Amino acid sequence: MRRVLGIDPGLASTGFGIIDYYNNRYRMVSYGCIETKAKELHGQRLLIIYNKICAVINEFKPTEASMETLYFAKNVSSALGVAEARGVVTLCVSQKGMNLGEYTPNQIKQAVSGSSNADKKLVQKSVKFLLGLNSIPKPDHAADALAAAITHIHSRMF
Repeated sequence: MRRVLGIDPGLASTGFGIIDYYNNRYRMVSYGCIETKAKELHGQRLLIIYNKICAVINEFKPTEASMETLYFAKNVSSALGVAEARGVVTLCVSQKGMNLGEYTPNQIKQAVSGSSNADKKLVQKSVKFLLGLNSIPKPDHAADALAAAITHIHSRMF
C-alpha cells in the first residue's frame, strides 16, 4: 500500500490531502486546510504552516509527498507567499525523509481529468469521482491537494 500526502501551498491557506493506493484503488484518508491570518506576523504564519504539516505527517504517516510547482503569477506578492509556504513544506517533508514529487498545474489537470486544459470544476469533479466521494472536497485548496496526490500516484505507476 502507498500512502501519499498531497499539498497545495499558500500563505493564507495551505491545503493537504492524504490518499492510500492499494490494488488499483484509491482511498481518501483525510484532507483539510491550514489557515493563517494576514494580521499575524509573517514568520509566525510560516511557522504555523510548518508545524501543522509536520503534525499531519506525524499523525497519518504518509510515505510519499507531492506538491504543485510554483507558476508565474500576475500578483508578485502572492507568488512570494506561495514560494515561502512551499519552502517550509519542503523543509518538513525533507526532515521526515520523504520524497517530494513536484508537478505543473497542467500535469495535475492531465493526470486527474485526462485534459491539461481542464478547468477547476472538472478537476474537482474528477477528484470526487476517482476517490468515490459523495461530494467535492471543500475548501478548494484541499481538493487541489488531493489532485496533487493522485497525480503523484499516476506518475509512479508505470
